[in-house]
Amino acid sequence: MGKGEEISTTKYLIHAQINANGIVEKPDVVGAIFGQTEGLLSNDLDLRELQKTGRIGRIKVNINSKAGRSKGEIIIPSSLDRVETAILAASLETINRVGPCEAYIQVSKVEDVRAVKRRKVVDRAKELYKGMMEEVTPESLKMIEEVKEAMRIHEITEYGDEKLPAGPNVISSDAILVVEGRADVLNLLRYGVKNAIAVEGVSVPKPVAELTKNKTVTAFLDGDRGGELILKELLQVGEVDYVTRAPKGKEVEDLTKDEVMVALRDKIPVEQIYHDMGIKTKKPASAPPEPNKGEDKIKVLKGILKELEGSGNAEILDDALNILKEVKVENLYDELKKVNNNVYAVVFDGVISQRLIDISKEKGLKHIVAVRISEVVKKPNNIKVITR
Repeated sequence: MGKGEEISTTKYLIHAQINANGIVEKPDVVGAIFGQTEGLLSNDLDLRELQKTGRIGRIKVNINSKAGRSKGEIIIPSSLDRVETAILAASLETINRVGPCEAYIQVSKVEDVRAVKRRKVVDRAKELYKGMMEEVTPESLKMIEEVKEAMRIHEITEYGDEKLPAGPNVISSDAILVVEGRADVLNLLRYGVKNAIAVEGVSVPKPVAELTKNKTVTAFLDGDRGGELILKELLQVGEVDYVTRAPKGKEVEDLTKDEVMVALRDKIPVEQIYHDMGIKTKKPASAPPEPNKGEDKIKVLKGILKELEGSGNAEILDDALNILKEVKVENLYDELKKVNNNVYAVVFDGVISQRLIDISKEKGLKHIVAVRISEVVKKPNNIKVITR
C-alpha cells in the first residue's frame, strides 16, 4: 500500500508514548507491538492481518535514547471504526517489554483525522468566502450556510481592556445596542446587526458606560429578571436613549429575525422608562455644559415650561432666552420653519415628535423642552431634550 493510499483511507491516528529502561531501536518497538499483541485479541483485530488488508497503516516510531533510557512516540494510522480503534489502542498498553528491556506504553490520544480535515475545510472556506467577488444567488446561499455562520463568528470583535464581545461597527457607528452576552451579539450578527456590544453579566463595565456617552444608545435586554437588573444599573452609570426587551421569558440570543426587528421597531424612549419607574429623568453629567451658566439655563427653561403648562402655547427662544416668537402649539412647526434668527431653544405645552426634532436639527436648536416625548426614531446628539 502506497503512502497516498494510506493517507486517504485513514480515519484515526493512535498516539502513544513509550518509555524503556535501556537502549532500544525502532525495529525493537515495532517487533514488540506485533509480537505482544498477537493472540491477545480476536483474529479480526490481529495487527499483521489488519496491516495486510490495509486497515492499519505503517507504524511510525520516533524514539531517542539518553543516559541508558529510551523514550519516544508511536503513531498508528487506523481505518477501523471508532470502537475497534479504541480496543486496538488499549491493547498497546499491555506491552511491558521491548527487546530485553522493561518498557511502558501509554496511549495519549486517538485523533479523529476527519475532524481535523473538517476544520481545515471550514478555515479554507472562510478564506474563499471573504475573497468572493461574484454575486451570491439564493441557491448558493443555501449551499454555504455553514460557512456564513462561521463568518459571523469571525466578524465578532473585542472592545476595551475587558475584551467585551462586540459587533464590527460598534466604534464607527453613531448608534449602538447594549446587550447582555456574547451569544446575543452573535445572534444579532446573524441578522446583519453589527453595532451591538455585550456587558457580559449584570454589572455594566466602565468601557460600556463611557461608550454610551457619545452614542445614541438602545438597551436591548432579555425578557427576564436579569434584563431588569442590567437596565437599572445601565440607567445609573450610562446614558441610554431607548429601551427594548425580548418577549417575556425569552433571551435575545434565541430571537428570530422577525422578533429582533419587531423589538427594535417598538423601542421606547428612556424618558418613558423613568416615568414608569417613578424616578426623575437623569441627564448625563458629562454632556458638555452650555457656555456660561449652562445649568442655570436648563433651570430657566424648565421654569418656562411650568408657566406654559395648560396654555397650549409655545415659545421660540434665542441664546439669551429672549422670546423670538410666541405661538400656539398647533402652529409651531410652520412658525419654526419661518424663523431666520439664531434659534436656541423651543419650549411648548405639548409632545415632542420626530418631525419637530428634524426641523429643530435643520434650524440648529440646542434645546427642546416639552411636557413629554413620543416615540422618536433618531435623536441627534447635539440637541438636548428636556421633559417634565
